[in-house]
Amino acid sequence: MGDHFSAFSFVDRITEVQPGRRALGRFSIPDRLAEFPSCLVAEALGQLAAWAAMAAVAFQRRPVAGLAGRVEFSGAVRPGQTLDLAAELESCDRDAVAYRGWASVEGSPVLQLSQCVGPMLPMEEFDDPRAIQDQFGLLCGAGATPGRFPGLTIPELLLAQASPSGGLRAALQIPVSAPFFADHFPRRPVFPGSLLLDAKMRLAAALAGRILPPVERNPPGFSHMSDAKFRAFLSPGQTVELDARLLAQAGGRSATVVIAARSNGKQVAGARVALLPQEGT
Repeated sequence: MGDHFSAFSFVDRITEVQPGRRALGRFSIPDRLAEFPSCLVAEALGQLAAWAAMAAVAFQRRPVAGLAGRVEFSGAVRPGQTLDLAAELESCDRDAVAYRGWASVEGSPVLQLSQCVGPMLPMEEFDDPRAIQDQFGLLCGAGATPGRFPGLTIPELLLAQASPSGGLRAALQIPVSAPFFADHFPRRPVFPGSLLLDAKMRLAAALAGRILPPVERNPPGFSHMSDAKFRAFLSPGQTVELDARLLAQAGGRSATVVIAARSNGKQVAGARVALLPQEGT
C-alpha cells in the first residue's frame, strides 16, 4: 500500500472513542524531523474527528475539509514531543460532521479548533472502505507504529509581490506528484486543506512583517485564524493564486489579514489571520 497511513497520517493511536460523539488520541512527532508546523497539528485534530465520524456511518462515507470557523494558536510544537488529541463531535450524519478539537503537549495547550464543519462524501470515491476499517481497528488496538511519518516537503510560495491594494500576492504550485497524495487520497488525490492553510499563514506573516514592528528581532506571531473556508478540491498540478490584504490594525500592536485563494479564476478558499508582535524569549 506504499505510503498509505504513513505519509500524511497524524494519529498513532485512538485511546477512547464514541463513534459520532467524541474521540481521544495521540501522535508522536518523530524526533528526526526538522519541524512540525501548526497546520499539521490542525490536520491531526481533523483526522481524529474524521475517525469518529467514519465509524458512526460504518465507514461508508468520509468527511472532507469544509469550514474551520476558528483556529487558535497557543504554542509551537517540536519534534520528539507527543501530541495529546481530543475531538468532540457536535453533530454527525451521512451528510456532514460538525466538531471541535484540542491538542496539547504535556498538559499545555498548543492548538484549538472550533466551529468546524466537513461534508461527508462517499468513501469509495477516495479510499478502500475495508482498508480504512482495518486501520481504525489497528488504531483502537495496539496502535500504528510511532515514527512512521517521514516528513514532507511543503510547496513553496512563489512570485510574492505587492498588490494594488497594498497587500501581497503569491502563487502556490501544487506538485503533480508527492508522497502525501498516497494518504490524501489513494483513489482521488486532493491537495490537503491543512497545507493550503499553511500557505495562507505564511503569506499573512509576510504581510504582517511589513506592518508590525518586530520585538527583539522576532517576527510577528499567529494569534488565531477564522472563517477558513474550502470551496473546492485542489488537484495535483493546479496553480493557486493567493492575495493577502490588511483588514484591520490596532496601533501597531496587532493586525488582521484577510486572504483569498483562487484557481482558474474561481475563489477556492479564504480566511482571516490575526497576528501579534512576539516578545523575545
